[in-house]
Amino acid sequence: MKQKESRFDQFYAMEPLLPAYQTAALADLVSEILFKAGELSAQIPSPLVRDRIAELVREMNSYYSNLIEGHKTLPRDIERAMKQDFSADPDKRANQQLNRAHIEVEKLMVSRLRAEPDLSIHSADFLCWLHREFYSRLPEELHYSKDRREKRYRIEPGALRTFEVEVGRHQPPLHESLPKLLARFAEFYASKSILATDQLVALAAAHHRLAWIHPFGDGNGRVTRLFSHAWVVRCELDSFGLWTLSRGLARTRKEYYEQLSNADQPRWNDLDGRGNLSDRAFGDFCVFLLKTMLDQIQFMAGLLQLEKLKTRIERYVHFELLYLKTRTRDRLSRLLKAALIEGQIDRGSVPEIVGLSGTPAREIIRIAIKEELVQSPTERGPLSLVFSAKTIESYFPQLYQDLPTS
Repeated sequence: MKQKESRFDQFYAMEPLLPAYQTAALADLVSEILFKAGELSAQIPSPLVRDRIAELVREMNSYYSNLIEGHKTLPRDIERAMKQDFSADPDKRANQQLNRAHIEVEKLMVSRLRAEPDLSIHSADFLCWLHREFYSRLPEELHYSKDRREKRYRIEPGALRTFEVEVGRHQPPLHESLPKLLARFAEFYASKSILATDQLVALAAAHHRLAWIHPFGDGNGRVTRLFSHAWVVRCELDSFGLWTLSRGLARTRKEYYEQLSNADQPRWNDLDGRGNLSDRAFGDFCVFLLKTMLDQIQFMAGLLQLEKLKTRIERYVHFELLYLKTRTRDRLSRLLKAALIEGQIDRGSVPEIVGLSGTPAREIIRIAIKEELVQSPTERGPLSLVFSAKTIESYFPQLYQDLPTS
């Protein structure tokens, strides 16, 4: 009985579900996020190039989501994992498998959201689906974790936990209370009473409350971040997939965990809201999360400025392909910059773009394909830009950062 009394297991235990503190700051952040996300959406004119960058961002998202959990995988190893080329080293292979699973689930999730507009992303069914899809893509040896006493236990894909856990200073609710807490979570955050202007605040609030509930034996952080991404997509604020929250959370990992932990705490006094948990810390967490979102939108907006991106592509060609003559590099740069703007280049247009005809023009195409700078579906098909691990640091500096995992 003492153990049950030490935990908060009724549905009202996670009140408040929206913060009353920091409302002015939150309103300002929401307004700026809406504006900046809209600007980012319009920066890349070609839908094909936009989709290619979104694929790159999805891989980057898996990198940072892994990093938050204490696992690091190099971009080139993620690229190899997507081609089923796994390392012989058990630890590296495990990290690659985690990355691949995350990428596949995120892609599947976004496709499902677009195909099922009435899908409830707040329901326990959806959260369990995310968990199941992620773990079902992992080998059996990765279906296990250890508790604080180093006791090994099995993770059941898609199943709510059936045991008790501790997370830092936070002791999540008893497992028997998970269904009613998740039911309250879904009922509140899916409510049409939450205004459109409050959706992002609700997203930030739900991010914490889902982590507080801690519904699964393991994988809660990944599911929470995927859920938050689903909400951004549902609000049509993902700018066609051109930014991600996880990069920002990984870069502020220590503060992220501190903010989560602070918002786990009971209210401090009678001036700290009227719910069970601290309203002040809750509001601070929501401000932190929205600031992180805005920071990442602004970062990607700066990175994807067309003129600057064209300059970086040109620099890559001139400084990395020194075996080519200067004029050849100039012409190759023209081809790549045209592909950036237009998306696809018909081979018949190449002579006009590069200022050559016949065999010399075909030679520029051959070099571009050989260097994996462009690709084509067939020998005579159109050309399109490639973003790979080889060019990523030159084209998109600081997209990946070598951050500590502890």
